[in-house]
Amino acid sequence: MKSVPFKRYVLLAAIAAIVLVIAACAPAPAVQPTAAPPTAAPAQPTAAPAQPTAAPTQAPPAASGRGSCGTLRLLWWQAPTILNPHLAQGTKDYDASRLVYLPLAAVAPDGNPDASVGLAAEVPSLANGGIAADGTSITWKLKQGLKWQDGTPFTADDVIFTWQYATDPATAATTSQSFSDIQTIDKIDDTTVKITWKQPTATPFVAFVGPLGMILPKHVFEAHKGAKAAEAPPNLAPVAIGPYKVKEFKPGDVVTYEINENFWDPEKPCFAEVNFKGGGDATSAARAAVETGDVDYAWNLQVPADVLSGLAASGKGEVISAVSGNLERLLLNRTDPSASLGDARGEPVDKGGKPHPFLSDLKVRQALALAIDRESLTKIYGGKAIAGEATCNVITAPPALVSTTDNGLCEFNLEKANALLDEAGWKKGSDGIREKGGVKMKIVYQTTVNAVRQAEQQIVKEGWTQLGVDVELKTIDAGVFFSSDVANPDTAAKFFADVEMFTNGPSQTDDINYVRSWICEEIKTKAEEWRGNNYERYCSEEYDAVVEALAKELDPQKRIELFKKANDILVRDVVVIPLVARNFPVAGKSKALKGVQANPWDGDLYNAMNWTNK
Repeated sequence: MKSVPFKRYVLLAAIAAIVLVIAACAPAPAVQPTAAPPTAAPAQPTAAPAQPTAAPTQAPPAASGRGSCGTLRLLWWQAPTILNPHLAQGTKDYDASRLVYLPLAAVAPDGNPDASVGLAAEVPSLANGGIAADGTSITWKLKQGLKWQDGTPFTADDVIFTWQYATDPATAATTSQSFSDIQTIDKIDDTTVKITWKQPTATPFVAFVGPLGMILPKHVFEAHKGAKAAEAPPNLAPVAIGPYKVKEFKPGDVVTYEINENFWDPEKPCFAEVNFKGGGDATSAARAAVETGDVDYAWNLQVPADVLSGLAASGKGEVISAVSGNLERLLLNRTDPSASLGDARGEPVDKGGKPHPFLSDLKVRQALALAIDRESLTKIYGGKAIAGEATCNVITAPPALVSTTDNGLCEFNLEKANALLDEAGWKKGSDGIREKGGVKMKIVYQTTVNAVRQAEQQIVKEGWTQLGVDVELKTIDAGVFFSSDVANPDTAAKFFADVEMFTNGPSQTDDINYVRSWICEEIKTKAEEWRGNNYERYCSEEYDAVVEALAKELDPQKRIELFKKANDILVRDVVVIPLVARNFPVAGKSKALKGVQANPWDGDLYNAMNWTNK
């Protein structure tokens, strides 16, 4: 087979850069203040003191050096439950891990890889010879002289081990798809690895880049891979390569970090300690960062727009945000979550489970989509100028990938929705609830405890109730919902409900991992501890074929069309019901905190090593 010239990758990157520039030129969010001006330099003394002061017993750190900024106070209202990013069950786990583990490169706010805050010496390219001209391989050179927290050298072996660990089916890593296109990784020397792909790729920066690409220490995890991964002690007590090491971790509550003495930059990090507090709610987090200044940084301020605007006007802190691809959506369960099924509860049909009694019907799913008042949802978020706006697409950014196909499901049309349910044979009983074959149409609709999400639930319930659907709203503490607790029935991955709601999105501008979330292979079972990304248990040969074609396609225009096709299948089949294209992050920060950048593609703490209060 004739290989496609890899110069097309350069064109794709150019397109991505163009669309990101377009996004960057959108009107700035109303609540997003301009960057705080730099602090004025202190006045210089006019003369030396007449008598020298006594030297302290221990010299204080340099004004701009390591450990001179005191304690950094972080507030994540969803608390981390694990510090192994490859077994993470939510953004809070990735973020808490990012202070101790690092990828080869981060994804910068412009969508490009950034090795300055990663473990690579440079970003491979065609120009420096790091990317093969035919697109079949990429060679990474690692920073030299790096050591893990315990003094063990960081080498190419750690990179190779992380790939082996994450792709071992018995590990059941949540990041496995990031590495699925790799054929082999060869160790050229201790600080150089060559990744060879299964076929030429247009996305060489998926593996080991960004939040899903953090490197694990081989010498620590080698005894805990495969079936032993879930119970490994280092999942809660990591050995760091990043700027901080863990001093204390209370899962579901707080992580305390201190400086990793082996971190490569002698001047960083500036903060001597980090207190990563979890729990509470988004509104109290917003008040703590923006109104009262009790914390330096608060994550994911999913707060009603009017409340957020009012807090931002107080002047104690400021709100930062970025237009992103993050999507608040409803997930529709394709399997029967009834507890009466016992061990078969929620299992895919080919593994002994049963199809959902009514959500398996396309007309029912279409009716539910048509009964959602998206205009009211936009009012809650305040529109793109504040925190987000309603959408009917799964892929909402960058602009070049956004589909314009009208699937006929975006309007708020109760008449059409009721007609679809009538056609599907679901008739209203004497109590006004639809039923068919003795089965009542009752939906258990779950999400996390959050004022905005409860407002969204009410809007959705109101529409569905008018269709004759009995809707039970269920709220779950975020620490439970996004945990990996095998015994708890209320985790998002188990999805023991009919409908659930949360946000996720792409980690890069051209993110095949995002669309891979819905391939058949990502459906996991109880035996696999539900550690997959296809929570809906959706399986389509047509969809899988589109994603497989995307993995092989190098032509940028054809890639764009494949992304749009994947989006349209998900919308047409009503795999999820898109609700709001959210700005992300929408975070609160102290005005004294410098170096923070709103990054829609990587985690909030991707460059925390550069944060200061100077």
